[in-house]
Amino acid sequence: MTSVNIPVYQTTAPDFNQQLQTRLAFDDSTDAGIQSAVTDIIAAVRARGDDAVVELTNKFDRIHAQSMAELTLTQADLKTAFDGLSDAQRQALQAAASRVKQYHEAQNAECGKSWQYTEADGTMLGQKVTPLDRVGIYVPGGKAAYPSSVLMNAIPAHVAGVEHIIMVVPTPDGVRNPLVLAAAYIAGVSTVFTIGGAQAVAALAYGTASVPRVDKIVGPGNAFVAEAKRRVFGQVGIDMIAGPSEILIIADGTTDPDWVAMDLFSQAEHDELAQSILLCPDADYVEKVRASINKQIETMPRADVIRASLEGRGALIVTRSMDEACDISNTIAPEHLEISALNPAQWADKIRHAGAIFMGAYTSESLGDYCAGPNHVLPTSGTARFSSPLGVYDFQKRSSLIHVSEQGANTLGKIAATLAHGEGLTAHARSAEMRLK
Repeated sequence: MTSVNIPVYQTTAPDFNQQLQTRLAFDDSTDAGIQSAVTDIIAAVRARGDDAVVELTNKFDRIHAQSMAELTLTQADLKTAFDGLSDAQRQALQAAASRVKQYHEAQNAECGKSWQYTEADGTMLGQKVTPLDRVGIYVPGGKAAYPSSVLMNAIPAHVAGVEHIIMVVPTPDGVRNPLVLAAAYIAGVSTVFTIGGAQAVAALAYGTASVPRVDKIVGPGNAFVAEAKRRVFGQVGIDMIAGPSEILIIADGTTDPDWVAMDLFSQAEHDELAQSILLCPDADYVEKVRASINKQIETMPRADVIRASLEGRGALIVTRSMDEACDISNTIAPEHLEISALNPAQWADKIRHAGAIFMGAYTSESLGDYCAGPNHVLPTSGTARFSSPLGVYDFQKRSSLIHVSEQGANTLGKIAATLAHGEGLTAHARSAEMRLK
């Protein structure tokens, strides 16, 4: 049995900061070949619409569709998939969906309301919140199937009030995953197209005879999907360009080390570029976690992927204190942060940057992935410094409301005219001055 060569760092080492930055470094630049291929695919879809989508889908997914009708699923198709699930699968999917919906309804109650106020002179100011008309949800369908991603992307859109939710999911070799389709049924997806890759993104962004043009595209995908989303941004909105999955665990040494080791595995098994890091002030405990990693690795079906991830991008870090661990966490700004400690709230108060914070020994990150309720679409690669989890607010936009009274125009007009003259914009100034008494 070969041990996992995951590095152990000490924050007291003079070169620790350099060691950490080297470990965190991730090259997210897109390969020139991918850029060129995506450019050609988008151009083909814009020029030839459905014909290009069918042709590219047949090529990349190894199927033999003759038209988009064969790649389109209706509500009846989704219900058939739902009805065909085992009782256990159906109940689990419904329970997860219910919790996700409940959380996002609470979120909507806080952020989804229009508001206004009236000033003494009768001028009314405010903000009107309205949902997007139509959104596109990309669901990966290559290496694995992700019904949880369907729930996390579609349910907040549904709660936000989006009327048309269009889902695209590739089906390599024509294999359709019933859990994914059942999740679409539960989450209120309007229509599903069994297409994927850059061609699906282009179809959603520009529209074809069969695929309606959407206002925003959300959901993860491979490098071609990410590049396509980057290219069509501006034509439509996008949620984010997601990087490899990440987990950071701050531990005080009181949690079973086997639990912590498995939590590190839970992200490492996604792919070789995923990142799993432990921060702990107890050197003996860190060694116990390292020993558990080596003990449990051979029991994992995806042991090769986990090993590559931990050796290539993982780290076990011995800190001076829990306070220092929190400081380092804020520097990293992880996608998933577990605070595995006796008093997690004490340390959570010190956290400023994290996509999601999982508090306490019993709160494994995997619960958040599937059924806790909060969204599992989270900012990666340090973008939690300025980004938020996917939420109801991503499917709404805000319009400013301004209704100036006659008296208000007299007051505001003088201010506006003075500033406009200062900027050399005479028409702006005169437009305001014409309304002065």
